[in-house]
Amino acid sequence: MQLSDAKQQQTPRGRFAWREGGNPEGQPLVMIHGWPESSYCWEHVAAHLKPGFRIIAPDLRGLGDSERSPEVEHYRKQEMAQDVISLLDSLGIGNFQLVGHDWGGIVAQEVALAIPDRVRRMVIMNIAIINNLRGNQEVIEKVRSGSGAAYWYQHFMQTPGLPEAMIPGAEETWLGHFLRTWNGEPFPRDAFDEYLRTFRIPGTSGTSSNYYRTFRDDAKRWATTAGHRWPMPSMYVYGNKDKVIIPEYLNHIETCFESLRVEQVEAGHFLQEEQPAAVAGYLNDFLQAD
Repeated sequence: MQLSDAKQQQTPRGRFAWREGGNPEGQPLVMIHGWPESSYCWEHVAAHLKPGFRIIAPDLRGLGDSERSPEVEHYRKQEMAQDVISLLDSLGIGNFQLVGHDWGGIVAQEVALAIPDRVRRMVIMNIAIINNLRGNQEVIEKVRSGSGAAYWYQHFMQTPGLPEAMIPGAEETWLGHFLRTWNGEPFPRDAFDEYLRTFRIPGTSGTSSNYYRTFRDDAKRWATTAGHRWPMPSMYVYGNKDKVIIPEYLNHIETCFESLRVEQVEAGHFLQEEQPAAVAGYLNDFLQAD
C-alpha cells in the first residue's frame, strides 16, 4: 500500500497535516514519526504492510506540513500527544493500534498514558521508555563516562537563537549530517528530498529545536511515571547500530510492560527507512489487521 499526499485538518488545537493509506474501513493504525522527519517516514514501510490496516500518519507540530507554532511550551511531549488525540478525534478515530519512532515514540507513550483504553497495541522504535527510570539512569551514567560527543546536536538546539541563526540556508547540510551518517545503508533519496522540502518552511529551524528545548520539562514529568506498567500488548523494535539510542536503553524495559516483545533489526537509528521490509515484517506479525 502507499500513503496519500499530506492532507490538512483543522482541529481545536491547531492545523495538522496527516497521510492516510490502506483500507479506509480497516483497523486504524496510527504511526508517529520522529525528528527531523515527517509522516513520510512510513512510506516505505507501508509498502510492505499486509492489507487490513487504515494507516493514519500525522505530521507532528513544527515538522512536516503541520503548523509552526513558535511557543516552546507547545512542544512538551504531553502537549504533543494531545495534538495527536485531537487530530484522531477530528477524524472520528476511536480505538487504534499505535507505532512511534524517535520523538514520535515518546509522543506515542504519552498518548497511551492519556487514553490507554483506546490503544489496542503499541510499538516503540529506537527511543527511551519513559517509565524506565532505572534503565534511563544507566544510559546517563554510560554517556557521562565517555565523551558524550554523539549528543552535541541536542545542546546546539537547546541554545537560544543559535539554530535559528545558523540552519536557514544550510538545511541540506544539516539534515545530511544525521540522515546520511546515522544509517548503515544509503538514506532513500525520495525521503531525504521530502524532509528537505519541509525543513525549508520558514520557522522550522526553531520549531524543530523546540523538541529538545522542552527536554527538562519532559524529564521531570517522566520521573513521575516510575512504577507504571503499560497494560496493552507492546513491542520494542530496535535498530542495533544506533549511535544515539545505545543498548543501555533496553536495560530493564521488560519491567515496564505487562506484555512485551523485543526485536532487533540490523540497522541504524532510522531503521524504518534503512530496513523497511524487516520493520514491516515485525509489524505484520505483531499487529492485528482483522
